Amino acid sequence: MLSPPGTKLPLMGNEAIARGVLESGISVVTGYPGTPSSEVIMTLQEYAGEVDIYVEWAVNERVALEIAIGAAITGARAMATMKAPGLNVASDPLLSAAYSGVDGGLVVYVADDPGPHTTQTEQDSRWFGDLAKLPVISPSNPQEAKDYVKIAVELSEALNLPVILRTTTRVSHAVGDVVFGEIEQPRRARWFKKNPERFVRAGMLWNLERHKWLNKQLSMVEEVSEKYRLNRVEGVETSVL
Repeated sequence: MLSPPGTKLPLMGNEAIARGVLESGISVVTGYPGTPSSEVIMTLQEYAGEVDIYVEWAVNERVALEIAIGAAITGARAMATMKAPGLNVASDPLLSAAYSGVDGGLVVYVADDPGPHTTQTEQDSRWFGDLAKLPVISPSNPQEAKDYVKIAVELSEALNLPVILRTTTRVSHAVGDVVFGEIEQPRRARWFKKNPERFVRAGMLWNLERHKWLNKQLSMVEEVSEKYRLNRVEGVETSVL
């Protein structure tokens, strides 16, 4: 996991995401165990001391996300991990975080289980993108799983919004060759500015202003995502008449 850039190793999708954390400057990773997402934190726990990042299992998904949000609003880069039903548990802080925004990149990693094979219910977490008004990106293989962590962090900071990184069992537990990039120095908390209008959801006028702000940020998603070629069509033949 700590091999130098250019190394190619066969990794499970979740292991690749763990490497992506190291390459993204994420300094805080929290989550609640649940297949098919668990191996991200399990892998990072083995190396956290060597790379000096904070990794913990939280008491539930809501608490995990709240810890990650707390880090991200101080300028740190953070990730919260969970499986699909866990995003229901964490939905309250998720929707509130869309209105308050973040300063450091915040990645909400959720692993869906079409089938389902190991999960109590089958859910499609992409709908949370519409519900929460947040960007959702979905890797299709272990290499993309690693690469999309860094993209999610950069997209989050460009928009000042949490970004949902959504996989399925077939990606999280698939094994494929992954080429490593540079490990980045963890980006930690740098400040916190008290701002009730931004963070308190009890004032309707404040909420209206944050609603307008959120819609403005969302209007930039397509333009910003073009930098990373996230929206593309492959394997389609075109002809010019």
